[in-house]
Amino acid sequence: MELKEQILAKMIETAAPIFGKDPSELGSDTKFEEDLKAKSVNYVQIINVLKDEFDVEIPYLPFKRNQTFEEAADYVADLCDI
Repeated sequence: MELKEQILAKMIETAAPIFGKDPSELGSDTKFEEDLKAKSVNYVQIINVLKDEFDVEIPYLPFKRNQTFEEAADYVADLCDI
């Protein structure tokens, strides 16, 4: 599995209980604010899991600027490649 897909899968697995959703309801086109009404604490929860899982530093504000799960997964994958 490609790194981006691993990151996306981990984001979905992490976000589902945070937002009270079934993982099957979430996907690459899920929007943090529009679909999930994400708050700052929700972003931090997701970032912390990804940081631990992929051993990468993820700055909060640039991560939060991503609108969809796919954009966020691309962003984190790029950080891992640096």
